[in-house]
Amino acid sequence: MKLASAFNSFESFLITLGTWLQSPLLLIIRLYWGWSFMQTGWGKIMNFERTTNFFVSLNLPMPKVNAALAAGTECIGGTLLLLGLFTRVVSPVLIFLLLVAYYTADREALMAIFKDTDKFTSATPFLFLFATLIVFAFGPGKISVDALMRKK
Repeated sequence: MKLASAFNSFESFLITLGTWLQSPLLLIIRLYWGWSFMQTGWGKIMNFERTTNFFVSLNLPMPKVNAALAAGTECIGGTLLLLGLFTRVVSPVLIFLLLVAYYTADREALMAIFKDTDKFTSATPFLFLFATLIVFAFGPGKISVDALMRKK
């Protein structure tokens, strides 16, 4: 009986700790990956011709338009993610962008999702996608502009 009580107390402690860690963890994810998105988008803007040529090599239609859309989405979306502003709106946009990136630039890795998971998870878009899915699923956390706006 004492063992069950001790287990329940320990489990309660872990639940409390996990709940307390949610917002700081979401903040860290948002800050790191929001900044990473911003840098990636800014790199595309600063090397626009190279980005456009890369999109041409992928046989994407309207490579300049698509390069501008990708760069702008990454810069603006990354900024919003970092701030925790309109997080549930911007996350699906970034998720879509990353799925397109997988399909166009890392198709082999995408197709290996079930037969070679290491190839899928080591592809460049994976961690961006994973972080964005976490923020979409759990929200931006209590330490965000979205949370401040909800309070008012």
